[in-house]
Amino acid sequence: MKLPTDCKNMADIRAEIDRVDAGLMAALAERARYIDRAAQIKTDIGLPARIPDRVEEVVTNVGRLAVENGLPPEVYQKMWRDLIDWSIAREEQFLGRDQT
Repeated sequence: MKLPTDCKNMADIRAEIDRVDAGLMAALAERARYIDRAAQIKTDIGLPARIPDRVEEVVTNVGRLAVENGLPPEVYQKMWRDLIDWSIAREEQFLGRDQT
């Protein structure tokens, strides 16, 4: 791992971006496993896939984390809304679409 300031050329930059992307994909795969487990638990306790208050809580948290990391919150909140929509669709495969 190199810090951005330690990168001497575009090959260094590209290698580090690829490394970060691999980590992001691993984190997203881990998140998907939690989504799958949530769907199982929601089935057991009768919760729908979409819980609007929780959606807004997650989006608010992401906005705060973006600001803390010097990133534009609106960009990452939009990305997370897309991720949440995908997650809900994944849960609905277990729960059925009429549960929302």
